Amino acid sequence: MTLTNQTITAIEITMFPDGRFDAKNAASYLGLKEKTLAMMRGNGSGPKFIKRGKIFYFKEDLDAWINATGRLTSTAQTNKR
Repeated sequence: MTLTNQTITAIEITMFPDGRFDAKNAASYLGLKEKTLAMMRGNGSGPKFIKRGKIFYFKEDLDAWINATGRLTSTAQTNKR
């Protein structure tokens, strides 16, 4: 087993007291680009959101979306969905 030097980078995410994220922070939380999240929102493949002048996501909805598809053991499995 070969170990490589790995660097962990901390990111700052802002969450409102009620558990909401704006789109920028939701994308960071999910590890996506903000534009990718917007495209997913447009085609209905992303997590649940609300629109109150701006787009907001609740943390529990983001976590549910992450866990809804399950985990894969190979990239070939993504084509079978």
